[in-house]
Amino acid sequence: MIKIFKDPEELSIAGAELFVQIANEAIKERGVFTVALTGGSSPANLYKLLAHKPYSEQINWHKVHIFWGDERWVPLSDDKSNAKMAYETLLNYVPIPKEQIYPMWTKDLQPKEFAQEYEQTLQQTLGSIPSFDLILLGMGEDGHTASLFPGTDVLQEKSKWVDAYYLDTQEMYRITLTAPVINQARNIVIMAYGTNKANALHEVLEGDQDITKYPAQLINPQNGMAFWFVDTAAASRLHHSK
Repeated sequence: MIKIFKDPEELSIAGAELFVQIANEAIKERGVFTVALTGGSSPANLYKLLAHKPYSEQINWHKVHIFWGDERWVPLSDDKSNAKMAYETLLNYVPIPKEQIYPMWTKDLQPKEFAQEYEQTLQQTLGSIPSFDLILLGMGEDGHTASLFPGTDVLQEKSKWVDAYYLDTQEMYRITLTAPVINQARNIVIMAYGTNKANALHEVLEGDQDITKYPAQLINPQNGMAFWFVDTAAASRLHHSK
């Protein structure tokens, strides 16, 4: 489902409303809301909205479990950390129990070891099928999503829930949920805005299938819903938007 908004502000408001709706439905049906957050610039305004009234009052935060879809392998104090951004914009303002927040970082393990541990944490929380209630994603100008970057081996992963690998172009390790886990989610929201995303969005949604070149094409939920939240600038090359 593709939803086009006039600007990032309108997009973020719609994202906050959908977040609240999914959270309340999950808590009503299963007693808990499991969500994987994303990093980058796209979700910051969404998180700020959720952190304050009226949205902050509409969720039982004690029933929320916070994970991440991907992360740079840096300490939580590093400005590159997706978790740091989420704490500064959302998590420091809402009463989620500390033990229900699971950042993708530890100083005690190497990246690949930590990926295995994070997978075990997911299994303990989600069970044998990793069905998040909601996974938030962004999309880069190169068509990547989470830490599923063009030309990387992780794009072919079929069995691991979480993987870690060294991304040469960034000279750092990345931790990421794999495509099979992402596609088990009940709801996926991919946010993209700005003219710099227009070409990638067109290729991902309307171009030839080439997951190696445009990894966001991997997003194809098995039993859930995928929502593309984009603004008019990002959607400018989409045929159906004209």
